[in-house]
Parts: sequence; structure tokens; C-alpha cells
Amino acid sequence: MASGGVVKHILLARFKEDVTQERLDELIRGYAALVAAVPSMKAFHWGTDVSIENMHQGFTHVFESTFESTEGIKEYIEHPKHVEFANVFLPVLDKVIVIDYKPTSVN
Repeated sequence: MASGGVVKHILLARFKEDVTQERLDELIRGYAALVAAVPSMKAFHWGTDVSIENMHQGFTHVFESTFESTEGIKEYIEHPKHVEFANVFLPVLDKVIVIDYKPTSVN
């Protein structure tokens, strides 16, 4: 797989029950702040599950980051600001899935 080209980093999360809304808001602001701190991270979006299909398996939040390449994700993972944030973010998760993919358009 070629390493160049846009890569999406998707994190699905279910937070522990004792995480307050205030704490959640703080964590989301911290996640969003990584865009300014990590040069290879080009964009960040997040949202909560709104599906009527009830197939979420308990996951409530989606976090999507855009990177310039797979090397960019490697730089992000190793970046001190990401490591610092992950050490705060990951312990409040009850369940997490992370997937990185290269978007493909269908013509």
C-alpha cells in the first residue's frame, strides 16, 4: 500500500459511565486542539451516534482525523502532544475501535 495521499483516522468510543458531560467537553476540546499541535493532522471532526438502526454496539462517539499520509499518522501517534492526550483520553474509555483508511471515490 502506498503511503502517500489522504488518510482518515477513525476512532469509535464508548466512554465509561462516570464521565461527566463537562469532562467529555474538555476531552473533545483537547482532541480538537491536536490539529494545531501536530503538523500532519489536517482536520478533526466528531459527532455522536444518531442512527435509528441500533447497530452501534454501545459506541456513542465518533472522532475523525484527516492526515496527509500514513507517515503522517505515524508522526501523530509518536508526537508528544498526542501521547500526553492519549494518556488522559484512553483511561476514560470503556470501549474503543480505531481504523485508518484511504478514502476511495466511486465513479
